[in-house]
Amino acid sequence: MEELTAEQIAQHYSAAMDSVNLLNAGKPEGMSDEDWADTVSRNVEHLEIMVAKDFWEGQDITVLQAAIDANS
Repeated sequence: MEELTAEQIAQHYSAAMDSVNLLNAGKPEGMSDEDWADTVSRNVEHLEIMVAKDFWEGQDITVLQAAIDANS
């Protein structure tokens, strides 16, 4: 496994938080239910992949798991 720098880990965390924030914001006005369901599915999958990573050092990933749980 490739060793990640602290900056790379921070970038992964930021991207994961983008998914969390999108999910927590809920369906945007004007988006179809079908498009929203697809968006939720893709972002939950992204978060599941991120939670499974073993490089988290000091980041609070409970918020990532909470978003998964709330949208699964």
